[in-house]
Amino acid sequence: MSSLAEKDRPIVQLLLNAGTCPRCILRFCCVGSQMLYRHPHKDLMKDLEEFLKNSGEKEDPVCVDVADPPCKRIRLEHGDEGAGGVNHNGAIPQAPKADSGNAAAKSSAVKVCNVCLGILQEFCEADFVKKVCQKVNSADYQFTSFVFSVSLPPQLSVRERAAWLGLKQEMRNLGLPLAKDDIVQLKEAYKWIIHPQLSEELGVPADGKSLFEVSVVFAHPETDEECHFLATACPDCFKPAKNKQSVFTRMAVIKALEKIKEEDFLKHFPCPPSSPKKLCDALEIQCNNGAIFVAGRYNKYSRNLPQTPWIIDGERKLESSVEELISEHLMAEFKADSFNFSSSGREDVDVRTLGNGRPFAIELVNPRRIRFTAEEMKRLQQAINDSSDKIQVRDLQLVTRSAIGRMKEGEEEKTKTYSALIWTDKAIQREDIAFLDGIKELKLDQKTPLRVLHRRPLAVRSRLIHTMRAEYIDEHHFRLHLKTQAGTYIKEFVHGDFGRTKPNIGSLLNRTADILELDVESVDVDWPPTLAD
Repeated sequence: MSSLAEKDRPIVQLLLNAGTCPRCILRFCCVGSQMLYRHPHKDLMKDLEEFLKNSGEKEDPVCVDVADPPCKRIRLEHGDEGAGGVNHNGAIPQAPKADSGNAAAKSSAVKVCNVCLGILQEFCEADFVKKVCQKVNSADYQFTSFVFSVSLPPQLSVRERAAWLGLKQEMRNLGLPLAKDDIVQLKEAYKWIIHPQLSEELGVPADGKSLFEVSVVFAHPETDEECHFLATACPDCFKPAKNKQSVFTRMAVIKALEKIKEEDFLKHFPCPPSSPKKLCDALEIQCNNGAIFVAGRYNKYSRNLPQTPWIIDGERKLESSVEELISEHLMAEFKADSFNFSSSGREDVDVRTLGNGRPFAIELVNPRRIRFTAEEMKRLQQAINDSSDKIQVRDLQLVTRSAIGRMKEGEEEKTKTYSALIWTDKAIQREDIAFLDGIKELKLDQKTPLRVLHRRPLAVRSRLIHTMRAEYIDEHHFRLHLKTQAGTYIKEFVHGDFGRTKPNIGSLLNRTADILELDVESVDVDWPPTLAD
């Protein structure tokens, strides 16, 4: 075992005696060779036996340089011991040799590692890798790479600390110093072993930036309560949090381990830890694809269709919505779990959206299918348009998350054009409304409308009517074309909302005015990019 030095001999022997698996022993000896961890469990055990038998024959430490990248480490102890492996005489002390063979024999009979609870044993084998890959393949995802994540039981951190303190005590009893180096993280060692196997089985590379995640959640019910003593010793570290089933999270346990004194830990937990009867359980094997974003523009031709589902007190008021008419097709094609709909502003249920339409974006959560050609997106757009005469969609395309920000910016900064059919109580002539054409940059003070006060905070908002053009129809009706600042309440500008919008069409004409129909004729947001027909 070329990555181990003579100074590691007592550490190897003591950990084997305690029931620690070969890979955890390599971690405690700070071995950073990824390839070494990938050797079969039985081969590693034989190598350690040979190391214990032969280590006394060489006086110089045997250690080779490894080309692997530097590994992450866990600092377990902050003592002031001298340089590892050297006593006060400057020589490397020798651990007793008599038990070295017995230690290896005993350890080979240990079923479950007392530190990793079997994660670096059974769960590194080909059978488990195949089980994970079967789960991935049966989920029918499209992916070109993967990122692997693992969730470990929090008590592993406790056991790791206990193993270290036990080792420290034994070394002190033998009169041997212990280097204060950091051990290799269990997660990192596990990924060193599992990544190449998953990559080979799935046929794609592991990539830390991949949007496709394969995750495994481990649990060990037999030792679940081993963290509980920390709550008494460090109560400030364990506070209830939303969406957490237990206060004993991994981060809380690590924080407590950093605070608890060594003597207090030794009073409450056996050092080294005992070997458990059972292996960890792989509770969940899950797959998740990063969200896909689809954008476009929609026209709404119905005066009886809300933008989003209209539900009041649990009761649905109308059978469909713009959101649902679009999303049901996207959900089916992308095979997503759920979606989030957003748009550049919104229109009321009785307002049409004409012209070049209103920009929208849909986030598709955990999609199974992620690759679509431009032609496939055109066919999907056509399927949406053929399904209903209430809406039409154009410029349907895949976009990035960051690009959606351009749509939201336009909500307050851009302009919108409307057409309103207005009724007046007193008769009007053409000359009565002609002056409206000459009004430019009319400033409004709009108190939150009564109709939206239940969902919007009470405030007075300043808005601009950039231009108006009146089109006479008859003595009581005219059509008003407006270009306004985004966010202007048009209905309230017409009827005044009991004086909450000033000025308003009623006050300008000195008569009661009301709005009969409203159309959005353009939303001047240059997004998403226009596509060729």
